[in-house]
Amino acid sequence: MFGRLFGRSAERPVADPHALPVPHRQKNGVYTLRALGDARVLALVEAAEAGDWTAVEAALEPFDLGRDHQVLGELADVDGVQDWIGRAVEEDKEHRATALLISGARHIIWGWEARTAERAVNVTEGQWRVFHERLDIAEEHLLEAAELRPEWVTPWRRLLTSGRGMSLGRAINETRLDAALRRDPLDLETHLEWVSQLQPRWGGKPGQALAFAQEAVARAPQGHRLGCVIAMAYIEEWVESERGDYLHTSEIQAQLREAADHSILHPAYAYRPGWQHDFNMFAMALSLAGERHTVRRVFQTLDGACTSWPWTYFAEPEKQFARHHRRA
Repeated sequence: MFGRLFGRSAERPVADPHALPVPHRQKNGVYTLRALGDARVLALVEAAEAGDWTAVEAALEPFDLGRDHQVLGELADVDGVQDWIGRAVEEDKEHRATALLISGARHIIWGWEARTAERAVNVTEGQWRVFHERLDIAEEHLLEAAELRPEWVTPWRRLLTSGRGMSLGRAINETRLDAALRRDPLDLETHLEWVSQLQPRWGGKPGQALAFAQEAVARAPQGHRLGCVIAMAYIEEWVESERGDYLHTSEIQAQLREAADHSILHPAYAYRPGWQHDFNMFAMALSLAGERHTVRRVFQTLDGACTSWPWTYFAEPEKQFARHHRRA
């Protein structure tokens, strides 16, 4: 599928003047990444935690929130944003689209917090009601943000999430997928969202998500982070197969090695804030596949930096990262 780069070692990221100091490591050398490992993102998160909209606007200046899913995700994960972002939506006409985008993304996360991660049959009527109320707000705000800033891709990716949660149907979600990919045909987060949508637990067919991922990566230039969609597709296959040693085949190991060499381990790969998330996807997928060579290079580059996703598929994410890190 791609030209394999045997024997090439992973290029370590160059010194970043905005990189956060590595926090205190555990005895096993592992630490949990915070704020994408970037001091500017940390300032943004701290402003959001303080409910200071003016400071949030100032901290957003280095970033393009209409395209940077990871920075938007850091804001959406801040507990309490929902308590003050509505005022920004109503009062700041100049930055209304940005406030709507943040509000929409936060209400999706907040909605899922109400629903919980329980199976649908175990979610109470009250939880479902709050879930849908919050997703209704998310839909309204994201659609308006997309209308105000038609070049933005991030609202459409988030609308895929809310559309799946609200069971809006395949036709609506396909329209949203097309809208996102028209704005950025190689957008990784949109592809990851669709890989989830295509899982049998959401109405897809077995093998459909993997085929989508393989076709997408075949179009990606060398060094592009879209290669991570292959790693995530295999992780999702593992989840659907009820875990176990499903990925332990030489063919799957080879595909994962090839995808890693084509993307995160290629010299053209761009280390940006949150690059550790890309490497963690491959670290988990290669570990699940029992791969012994490329996984070592991935963990060496990470140097102990653990991101919660996608390890949250395990009951104890950081312990699982540490275990596989030690094996590699």
